Amino acid sequence: MPALIRARAACTGDTKKNKSNVTCIHLLLSVSGYLDDCTCDVETIDRFNNYRLFPRLQKLLESDYFRYYKVNLKRPCPFWNDISQCGRRDCAVKPCHSDEVPDGIKSASYKYSEEANSLIEECEQAERLGAVDESLSEETQKAVLQWTKHDDSSDNFCEADDIQSPDAEYVDLLLNPERYTGYKGPDAWKIWNVIYEENCFKPQTIKRPLNPLASGAGTSEENTFYSWLEGLCVEKRAFYRLISGLHASINVHLSARYLLQDTWLEKKWGHNITEFQQRFDGILTEGEGPRRLKNLYFLYLIELRALSKVLPFFERPDFQLFTGNKNQDEENKMLLLEILQEIKSFPLHFDENSFFAGDKKEAYKLKEDFRLHFRNISRIMDCVGCLKCRLWGKLQTQGLGTALKILFSEKLIANMPESGPSYEFHLTRQEIVSLFNAFGRISTSVTELENFRNLLQNIH
Repeated sequence: MPALIRARAACTGDTKKNKSNVTCIHLLLSVSGYLDDCTCDVETIDRFNNYRLFPRLQKLLESDYFRYYKVNLKRPCPFWNDISQCGRRDCAVKPCHSDEVPDGIKSASYKYSEEANSLIEECEQAERLGAVDESLSEETQKAVLQWTKHDDSSDNFCEADDIQSPDAEYVDLLLNPERYTGYKGPDAWKIWNVIYEENCFKPQTIKRPLNPLASGAGTSEENTFYSWLEGLCVEKRAFYRLISGLHASINVHLSARYLLQDTWLEKKWGHNITEFQQRFDGILTEGEGPRRLKNLYFLYLIELRALSKVLPFFERPDFQLFTGNKNQDEENKMLLLEILQEIKSFPLHFDENSFFAGDKKEAYKLKEDFRLHFRNISRIMDCVGCLKCRLWGKLQTQGLGTALKILFSEKLIANMPESGPSYEFHLTRQEIVSLFNAFGRISTSVTELENFRNLLQNIH
């Protein structure tokens, strides 16, 4: 492992005689202490996520309601035409056959009541309205058209995927896991470069450290970049950190589920320590790796806060995780509420009240810029050449966009009626599935960081 050897040598100078090498490497890769712009520390997040939240969250995400995600992977890239489609087998996505998806998910016309099952006209209306329906009460279904109008309003942070299109298909997320596909190099770098350079409020004169599409980046560029970043208002700085955290989380997944062996007999996926170090080691990345990981924790806190805020929406008796299996659906709703109650109990939540808190006119413009930049990033996901990467990119950006929508809808959530339709605040099934699966990805990343730390400690 050349990267590992270089890291050891840089740290101690002698890998054979110094028994503290393993500890040294561990320190190079570890991230600890308080996070910037937060009152929370890494250790509190690790304990909370890895031992209290992660196991139950994974169980929820394996249920039928959350494992099937409808997506259109054939939408054209709106920004450029020269997309090189990844031809590797691992880039492919296997969609579901129609009989594999529970009827309750495909058609929201089914309800747990005699009245609903007998109302044919209501069923036909629900079918016409399609997958936007999230399966609440009959009264709620009648409000779908109003919700659709609201979902197209200025409150949304993501470009809505056209799931009504004939090209949109259900995908079983458990059978199409996020992992290393071999999609890399200029095509992949171009996606992230456009995101960072054109959508993170950064002037072109400020160079990002270690930008693979730029030449000559070094210490002076790094100092200039971070001086610029620290000079930004808290909202724009948070925007950059969210994108960087998402990028880091994706790279943790690719390192943790790396193709280690590919023969005609079998494929073996697992942890690639060298790949992880090349992306996050403090020395090999010239200090960038630990910053990336801190941004991952920042992203975790933002989405955790959103989930704590949206609890009242899911607590309403009208809300159902509807698949058609009544007993299972009731059990999963109980599990979901337990998870959200656990999240609400987290002691060091991010305080979003500092966002957009200045002059009302300036705050409104800043929020609109924030929203439009993020919507643009959601559109860039249609330019990803690897279909599996596109699937998970679209899901995770929609999930983060939904989290932002929740954070900026606190008053609307507080004013929801206890029963019946909520006209002001609504989440579609697509938003719900992406919200929890996106957070599940970040939760997995935090858990995998502990796994990598343990693996590195065991290297002698």
